[in-house]
Amino acid sequence: MSDIWNTKYGPRRVRHDPPVIAEAIAAAQGLSDDAAEQAEIAASLMGVTVEEAAAEIKKLSTRRKPITLTSTDRKGMARAVVVERRPSRTLVMNRGAASR
Repeated sequence: MSDIWNTKYGPRRVRHDPPVIAEAIAAAQGLSDDAAEQAEIAASLMGVTVEEAAAEIKKLSTRRKPITLTSTDRKGMARAVVVERRPSRTLVMNRGAASR
């Protein structure tokens, strides 16, 4: 099938966006917590060297320290709750698509 074809509703197109290293790193972060393994996974997905992937991971990683909250129950015993914040994935929309 070609990139443009005609239907009874008009011509249809398929947009092709090649993958980027940031997407491969996001996938690798979902599979592993170790930075070295993430670099290997991202490198194998993108076909780049492990060093290039590791450099991109260091650029993109802006992890915050976990926040520790302490609460007490009725007996007065303290319980520690650790809240780890993960960076939210932002949705980037094409400006041309919003005007349609």
